[in-house]
Amino acid sequence: MIVVFVLVGLAVPAAFGALHWYAWRRLVRDTTRGSGLARRTGTVVIVTGPVLMFAALIAERTGAPFWLQRLLGWPGFLWMAFSLYLLLALVAAEFARPLVRRLVEREAPAEVAVPRPERVPAGTAATEPGSAPEPESKQPESAGPSRAAAPSRRLFVSRVVGGAAAAAAVGTVGYGTYGVLRGPGVKRVTVPLAKLPRSAHGFRIAVVSDIHLSPVLGRGFAQRVVDTINSTQPDLIAVVGDLVDGSVKDLGPAAAPLSRLKARHGSYFVTGNHEYFSGAAQWVEEVRRLGLNPLENARTELPAFDLAGVNDVAGESEGQGPDFGKALGDRDTTRAVVLLAHQPVQIHEAVRHDVDLQLSGHTHGGQLWPGNLVAAAANPTVAGLERYGDTQLYVSRGAGAWGPPTRVGAPSDITVVELASKRA
Repeated sequence: MIVVFVLVGLAVPAAFGALHWYAWRRLVRDTTRGSGLARRTGTVVIVTGPVLMFAALIAERTGAPFWLQRLLGWPGFLWMAFSLYLLLALVAAEFARPLVRRLVEREAPAEVAVPRPERVPAGTAATEPGSAPEPESKQPESAGPSRAAAPSRRLFVSRVVGGAAAAAAVGTVGYGTYGVLRGPGVKRVTVPLAKLPRSAHGFRIAVVSDIHLSPVLGRGFAQRVVDTINSTQPDLIAVVGDLVDGSVKDLGPAAAPLSRLKARHGSYFVTGNHEYFSGAAQWVEEVRRLGLNPLENARTELPAFDLAGVNDVAGESEGQGPDFGKALGDRDTTRAVVLLAHQPVQIHEAVRHDVDLQLSGHTHGGQLWPGNLVAAAANPTVAGLERYGDTQLYVSRGAGAWGPPTRVGAPSDITVVELASKRA
């Protein structure tokens, strides 16, 4: 097992280095000449980017000083997203390169042969005015671009293709980052429940997951999330895990706006896997202090249905994993039950315990396309509402982002789940 970890530990940096060498070759070596300033600057950028990225990851995981995490977080995590789309754009550009080359050769003007002046040997008389000039030796016509012109055309093509790829990556990451920083949008979904009484028809649950407060997404972002939730005027608020990436000491001030959440039946919280990376016990106490109600393998009876919550599966390593029996045992099965569980994979236990609706997050909807393909391989549902037997599962794409504060193809959301009674 140790050998496997060592091999993986060596293979990942090697593969990452090879990909960046390819990027350097296409963007720096092929677009510059000699060893000038442009080539040196490009080389420094290509080398520094991945170094900052790994440094940001290590700083976050090892609990480095918060100021250092903030210093490394923005450039390091943005490079993670930028390098992904830069490499995708460069690969796509390989298919466009021959077409660009043909267009350039078609539009380029024909080369004009300029005869070189011949040296007159010493002692040779110059041609007298009016005398017939000696016939010029004919030069063979050029059949194509001269060898001297070819490198300049290759350089032009490389600059056009490389510049387009870099612009596409910058634009994609810039727009995706703007989408996260401006705050999540609101989705509305109606979920009919057979056991829900008529009196609860239209009950609204604001579901928010994966806020991921961090050195990058701080107090201002938390306030935008709170304002968006409160604007929906929900009956109940469900925070379904991955609230933070860091300690209470560092991120307590960032989480403070959560105390302003407003809902008629209160706000509830369950842990996600990132809470266990950050110290789940301290965050459970902190959210309780902020006015949220933690559901640690527990259930509460609301007037119209039961609300239950289970710990995330990551808590198993600390003896605090999900306990469905504790959360759902001995309940009145004639009443509808809504379960808060961070990861969609917990749906299978929910089905065995006759849960009517499970609310989850965790997947981010893939966050960075084509990450949705990876998320689909690891989760039964990536985003949206699906049915598993008599149990329905709703998965939110989440409000924030982990790592890069960027989303592409998976916009952030807060979902208002409106429960509908089939008796209404």
